[in-house]
Amino acid sequence: MKKSNINFEIELDKDNVPEKINWSATDAGEELTETKSISISLWDHVQKNSMRIDLWTNDMPVDEMKRFYIDCLGGMAQSVLNSTGDEFMAEEMNMLCEKLVKHLEKEMKEQK
Repeated sequence: MKKSNINFEIELDKDNVPEKINWSATDAGEELTETKSISISLWDHVQKNSMRIDLWTNDMPVDEMKRFYIDCLGGMAQSVLNSTGDEFMAEEMNMLCEKLVKHLEKEMKEQK
């Protein structure tokens, strides 16, 4: 059986806030790659709920963080469609993404 590892290396400041986040994966060459944010969800099949880890560096811009979460939601919509075939749920999630993108665009125009 093949095994694959995904590793995260987090450098923290004196207040335990991430300053640098690196990740590597055996299937991606195992070289450390820098990122500004990670969001990991795990399903606890015993408790029937999810556990989450959300980390971002102290220098990640707020607009990029918002875009990151919209992208995550869009990816989840595709995963729902692929894993369950539930077109209604996937479409509703995608419509929310479109609404949030419009909200961000409006915010950006107002900031200029």
